[in-house]
Amino acid sequence: MTPDEIKKKIADYLASHNKMTLATVTPDGRPLAHTVEYVSDGCTVYFGTLRATRKAQNILKTGHAAFAVDEDYADWTKIQGVQMEGAASVLSDPKELKQAGELYLGKFPAVASFPQNPDMIMVKVEPVAGFFLDYLKGFAHRDEVAF
Repeated sequence: MTPDEIKKKIADYLASHNKMTLATVTPDGRPLAHTVEYVSDGCTVYFGTLRATRKAQNILKTGHAAFAVDEDYADWTKIQGVQMEGAASVLSDPKELKQAGELYLGKFPAVASFPQNPDMIMVKVEPVAGFFLDYLKGFAHRDEVAF
């Protein structure tokens, strides 16, 4: 597959799912995993969280995150999924915040009824490297792409 084809597979898969397992690292090097609802724009993902959460604090300190999106497959020969490494940041630009908010409300309209919280932030994870797992092509097959 060409790099563009891999990026499209990743983008399509991300758009068709809601939850990811986000990985961050504490300043002292401990890995943490977090379940997060997200929205995507191509291969870039956005999610909201409270500023005081461990994931937000780790991102603010390191600027790095990784994530995986997949399903629970009973038949391992049918596994497909996405693994991504990225540069993570808290959005502050009003234009980016508006765009991410619109994407979020488009995918999760119920969020509009949540009470506003001044401690809520929007995080952006821009891809650095991506992997599309496709065991339909052979056990442990994955296609890799750099961004």
